[in-house]
Amino acid sequence: MKKFTKRTAAFSLAATAALALSACSGDGGSAGGGDNEVPDSDATYVAMVSKGFQHQFWQAVNDGAQEKADELGVEITFEGPASETQVDDQLNMLQTAIDREPDAIAYAALDPEACIPLYEDAESAGIPVVQFDAPCNSDYALTLAATDGVAAGALAADHMAELIGGEGKVGVIGHSQINSTGVERRDGFVNQLEDEYPDIEVVDIQYGDGDHLKSADIAKAMINAHPDLKGLYGTNEGSAIGVVNAANELGLTGDDLTIIGFDSGAAQINAIKAGTMAGAITQDPRAIGAKVVQAAVDVINGESIDDYIDTGSYWYDAENVESDEIQAMLYE
Repeated sequence: MKKFTKRTAAFSLAATAALALSACSGDGGSAGGGDNEVPDSDATYVAMVSKGFQHQFWQAVNDGAQEKADELGVEITFEGPASETQVDDQLNMLQTAIDREPDAIAYAALDPEACIPLYEDAESAGIPVVQFDAPCNSDYALTLAATDGVAAGALAADHMAELIGGEGKVGVIGHSQINSTGVERRDGFVNQLEDEYPDIEVVDIQYGDGDHLKSADIAKAMINAHPDLKGLYGTNEGSAIGVVNAANELGLTGDDLTIIGFDSGAAQINAIKAGTMAGAITQDPRAIGAKVVQAAVDVINGESIDDYIDTGSYWYDAENVESDEIQAMLYE
């Protein structure tokens, strides 16, 4: 594999330019899940460390990254921990990636603070870092390819308000109060309701770590505590399916409780088609994977890149789920 000495000058120029412009700023089946066989060749190599692997979202990110890597003629590895709560496992993967001396690292941070010392190690080793989905609170990384979580949360809030008639009580089942995606999707939703829909009250916000069972238990407790609850919002695939499972266990239909999710795995799509879930926000995970690989290669080649790449967010429901535009964003 190529060593940093082949690209020191190019990366130093790119890093200096990018940092002068800005100081930047779903789960795995098994730890290390993913395509993580280190290439033997002298091809350009990008080591990707994800937040997870089992959720269909991350598999779609991997697919997009691999497609772009094949197009560009570069090698990638893609790893993620068994659960999005396993920060230590992810940090170990990042350390391993640094030790492999790749041409660049693409990283999606579970904990924005815990990764800072390892970013310093990557900087000392001369390895550029680009980010996808969620950033580390370090000014070393050169870009972030991600969905605008605040805008996506606000979009969910607008549809919730429309569906419940602009008034009533709603709750939030979040997947993280630390990770930036969880914080932004929560805040975008809550702030939009507070600013634009004064007759809607957010009665509770709880966190299920993106776990189906934990999220279902939280949702059932929230529903029981607020018999007049009109809606629940789950901020990622695991959270949303937990809410759907809770509604099914309690015998609730879409007429009883308006459920809005985030991401677009098969279970959510089926819940929407069945009428249990009203709709959800989907990202473009393949674009996230493709654009972060493109950014990594651009940095390696000494080209300038933007410090933020917005990959978009989209509302889908039973009416538009089969449309060409939405079908291109789904990852069943």
